Amino acid sequence: MAIGLDNAGFSDALVILGAAGLVIPAFARFRISPVIGFILVGFLVGPAGLGSLSGQFPWLYYVTISDPHSIEPFAEFGIVLLLFSIGLELSFKRLWGMRRLVFGTGAAELLGSAALIAVALHIIGQGWAGAAGLGLALALSSTALVLPLVGTTSAVGRGAFAMLLFEDLALVPIIFALGAMAPTASDDGWAGLAGVALRGGLTVVALYVGGRLVLPRLFAQAARTKSPELFLAASLLVVIVASVATTAAGLSPIVGALLAGLLIAETEYHSEVEVMTAPFKGLALGVFLITVGMSLDLRSIVANWGSLLTAVVGVVVVKTVVTYLLLRVTHARPAIAAETGLLMGSPSETTLIVLATAAQAQLILPTTAAFWQTVTALGMTITPLLAQAGRQVSKRIEARTIEPLPVIDPGETPGTVLIGFGRVGRMVADMLRTHNQPYLAIEADIDVVAEARSSGYPVLFGDIARTELADRLNLMSARALILTMDDPVLTVRLARRMRSLAPDLPIIARARDARHAAELYRAGVTDAVPETLESSLQLSEAVLVDLGVAMGPVIASIHEKRDELRQLIRREAALDREPRIRRVRRKGELQT
Repeated sequence: MAIGLDNAGFSDALVILGAAGLVIPAFARFRISPVIGFILVGFLVGPAGLGSLSGQFPWLYYVTISDPHSIEPFAEFGIVLLLFSIGLELSFKRLWGMRRLVFGTGAAELLGSAALIAVALHIIGQGWAGAAGLGLALALSSTALVLPLVGTTSAVGRGAFAMLLFEDLALVPIIFALGAMAPTASDDGWAGLAGVALRGGLTVVALYVGGRLVLPRLFAQAARTKSPELFLAASLLVVIVASVATTAAGLSPIVGALLAGLLIAETEYHSEVEVMTAPFKGLALGVFLITVGMSLDLRSIVANWGSLLTAVVGVVVVKTVVTYLLLRVTHARPAIAAETGLLMGSPSETTLIVLATAAQAQLILPTTAAFWQTVTALGMTITPLLAQAGRQVSKRIEARTIEPLPVIDPGETPGTVLIGFGRVGRMVADMLRTHNQPYLAIEADIDVVAEARSSGYPVLFGDIARTELADRLNLMSARALILTMDDPVLTVRLARRMRSLAPDLPIIARARDARHAAELYRAGVTDAVPETLESSLQLSEAVLVDLGVAMGPVIASIHEKRDELRQLIRREAALDREPRIRRVRRKGELQT
């Protein structure tokens, strides 16, 4: 039987899919996190947005979500798949290596933030039990929002992941503890908490042992069928079984999802599983963010904007300061600690669960829970903005703390100057050092500068586009200038500017392709090296030889293509000489 648009679930599904199809490309076009886009869509199509007008304008029913609660299971599934994908990127060895961060810094961050927030709330009139419940709830940070922004491998991501992992593990004990603190609770509540810890530990051990024995055989059988559908079904089955098992034991389903990811990561099939489940994770996470947006009520926000703003700022400040101080104690760099602190400053989706538990246990009033739910939704909405602010603060701190290189005297020469110190710049620096050629590198990414300095490379943090930096380095007397940035527009602009400042300075630039090389020659570079040209020709040569084509004709055609591109660059750049596009071959091969 056909499903009509009058079916609420079908209509809501179309709205969600349409939102995903519009939000992701639109916000990617403007380099804005789609997180904000999904939250705004949820606010717009939710019951507090256009959904409130569907009674007056019936056609709005088809572009709004009529039953917000019907999509909540999909949102929760998105979080489960997110933790599963995080587990795929890890290993038990790496997780064991993070145990001090997880159970040391993570525990201290959660309990320290909760204690400070609870004390502040008690001072303004909240009872101790309610203040403790609110403190624990607001101290949680969003795994679903934070990790997609920074990953788990960067310096910021490792610290954030360790703290978020402890929070996810502590969620169910927190819920049981709040139930035990209820006015009507008995002493059995604490015994139940101990029982959950015991059952949870046994379940995790059983899943680990069973997974190590069963999963390799399961995925090997699925791989033999060469059926992508069966492989996907096996992956989702593992996630669901692990999540159901940990839920039955009293733990959170996301703990089971993370464990399933860790178990599959130990097999040779983890890459295929990650590719298979990625689309589901992205879409389900988008649904979760839409539910966050639907919890925002503009009228309530406007009516209580002062107290809401104070609450959001207070929570963010407390959590940022606590996280910063704890990371500094563990010898993290100030810039990394500050960025991680701001990133962890906002509340979490699990905050809403703990708030509901505290209200159900009669630790806080329903009106108090509703106020802090709005604070949580607002805090989650600004998480991408906090992440961006954290990156800017990190760069400023690094710029102040990093040891500056000395200013070069006007009578001295800086040797060869490298602009940009990524993979290309580092390779050029190694070759210059091999041949005892003095050089100095300039890089605008402070993290790259710090890493290069620790490895012994003479790298200066700065923006070469600033005239004062060029004067400080005495670039006009440099022996050569090498532009290695992966930014075509900036490379052309710098080449033109440096040529006007130093007409006789040899300028060698990295070009993206032949046309970009021609543009660089017009800007005044001495030599432009297209990065895609030689790699493409060498790939072509390799595949033709492997296909059985004779070496002689292959080499001849490669030379013809290289000469064709050389003439294209010469013609478009209006050069009176042949541009340098060549590759020195091994002995016995032709040379162009």
